[in-house]
Amino acid sequence: MPIPEDVTGEEVDKDVRQELLSLPKTLADDVARNLVMVARLLDEDPEQAYGYSRVALRLASRVPSVREAAGFAAYAVAKYGEALAEFRAARRMTGSVELWPVMADCERGLGRPEKALAMAGEPEVQKLDRAGQVEMRLVAAGARQDMGQSDAAVVTLQSPELASNSVQPWTARLRYAYADALLQVGREDEAREWFAKALEADQGGTTNASDRLAELDGVEFTDVLEDADEDEDTETDADELKDEAVTEAPAAADAAPSDDAPREDTPRDGRPEQS
Repeated sequence: MPIPEDVTGEEVDKDVRQELLSLPKTLADDVARNLVMVARLLDEDPEQAYGYSRVALRLASRVPSVREAAGFAAYAVAKYGEALAEFRAARRMTGSVELWPVMADCERGLGRPEKALAMAGEPEVQKLDRAGQVEMRLVAAGARQDMGQSDAAVVTLQSPELASNSVQPWTARLRYAYADALLQVGREDEAREWFAKALEADQGGTTNASDRLAELDGVEFTDVLEDADEDEDTETDADELKDEAVTEAPAAADAAPSDDAPREDTPRDGRPEQS
């Protein structure tokens, strides 16, 4: 797949670069450049990112960072079985537990929330850092909702991290998930409060908390560009009808009978006269 000339492969972090040292230099550079493209496109064009990840995987399937990148690219395009296989492979190679929450979420994606919930209770969770444990809590709450256990999802999300006033990278998503869980069980006033708290912490725009707040307040947004397009279409249709009318008028005049032309007399009821 084409790679821009400004992508050198040097952009990968030092841990990935260290893993690639096991490869011949030319091959390592090719793999690194494809990994850079995966990282660049993962959010804005996941299908393209997936394509680059498959190239890297064909070139260096025994490199843990390659398997991890392939897993996230597959996850982004909802290929959950494939993603899970790649994450498992990366974990076997490194022994790390950091992928445990996303592996559990893949189980949810595969329609196995019970398995995801079981993973939330495994010893691996205790080895996760604080951010990883928050991610695991989010996955567990989602699994509860998948199973129709909305009240349990609310309880699952209640934690010291949720109660903290400190804003961390995961704070907005945790508060948003809690607000959504409250809304699911009919606690609308509390949900509104937590959507507001999520918006307050969402400095990077990772949630649509503002839209959810507006929805709860009964505010409807109008797409100005869409309305303009509709007005333009209406004007175009009117112009076309006008042109058709002008075109058909002479033809209608030609088709009309003259006063000198012979014609049958037709009574008012629309039937020809009987002879």
